[in-house]
Amino acid sequence: MLDPHPTSFLSQRRLENGKDAMVPIKPESPLNLPTQKLSLGCPVLDRLVRGGLPVGSVTELAGESGTGKSQICLQLLLAALRPPSLGGLSAASLYIHSEFPFPLRRLRRLLTPFAPSSVVPTPLDHIFVRPAHSPDDLLSLLTAVDALLARPPSALPVRLLVVDSIAALFRSEFDNTPADLKRRSSLFFKIAAKLKEQARRFEAVVVVTNQVVDVVGGSESYGSSGNAIRVGNYGSLWSSGRRVCPALGLSWANCINTRIFLSRSDDIVRNERALVDEESDDRVHGTVVRTRRKMEMVFAPHLPEASCEFVIVSEGVFGVEAQRA
Repeated sequence: MLDPHPTSFLSQRRLENGKDAMVPIKPESPLNLPTQKLSLGCPVLDRLVRGGLPVGSVTELAGESGTGKSQICLQLLLAALRPPSLGGLSAASLYIHSEFPFPLRRLRRLLTPFAPSSVVPTPLDHIFVRPAHSPDDLLSLLTAVDALLARPPSALPVRLLVVDSIAALFRSEFDNTPADLKRRSSLFFKIAAKLKEQARRFEAVVVVTNQVVDVVGGSESYGSSGNAIRVGNYGSLWSSGRRVCPALGLSWANCINTRIFLSRSDDIVRNERALVDEESDDRVHGTVVRTRRKMEMVFAPHLPEASCEFVIVSEGVFGVEAQRA
C-alpha cells in the first residue's frame, strides 16, 4: 500500500511538548512562481496579462492590419527603458521589422508619454532596428544577434526582442507543395527554438506579430470543417465582421508560449463625447464612426480566458475600463 504522506512532501515542525511532527507541505505550482514582467504601458492592459509580458518566453500578437500590433510593439520598446519600479526592464531593445518603412515618426510621438528625458536621457540610443527580408534572413540575423545580446553596444542590456511581422516573411516565400511545406515547418521550428533560447538565456521578453487569414466555409466551431483548427480559449475569432484565424497554422501555434488576439469592428456613435479612437475617427452626417478594438487572451500557460477593449490615441495604446451594469 502506498504511503498517503510521502516524505518528499513532509516537513518537521516542533510541537509545544517538544516533540517533532511531520506536516504536509503544499506543493506550489510553477505558474505561481515570481517572474519579472514587462508592462504594456497601461494599467488596464497590464491587468489583462497579470502584470505584463513575462521574461523568458515568446508572446505573439495576432490580428489583421490596423488592429494595433505595431503600435503596441513601439510602446513596449519605450516601456522596456523604464526601471522595474515603473514596470520596465531598465533595458534596451531590438526591433526586427519585415514590413517597411520602420514607423520612426510614430515612435518619436510616443517618447514624451513613455520615455521622458527625466527617465532616460537619450531613449532612441537604446533601440536597435534591423530589417529582415526572408525567413532565412531572419534566422541568420537571430544567430548574429547572440553577440548583440551578450555584448550590447549601449550601457543597457538588450532584454526585449521584437519581430514584426513573422507572417510577412512567409507570405510569398513558399508554394503549397509537400517539399515547400516541409521546409516551411522546419524554418518555423528553427526560428522559434532560437527565439526561445535567447529569451531564456538572456532573460528577455520576445514578442512576435502575426497576421490573420479568413476562415473559409465550415460551421461556427473550429475543427468541424473549414481551414481553421481550434487553438486556445475561443471556438472562433472575429475581426471586421469576418471569422478569422492567425496565419501560419498549427505548426507555428505550437512554437509560441502565449497568443494574444487583437480585433476591430466599426460602430456608429451618436454621442459626440464618446471616447473615440484617433486612428479611425470618421464623422459622417453628425455621427461618429468609431472603431472598437479588443484584446483577447487566446492561450497562455499562466493566464485564464480574458479580454478588454482598447483605443489608440496620440499618446499611445490604452485599455478601456469595462462599464459595470
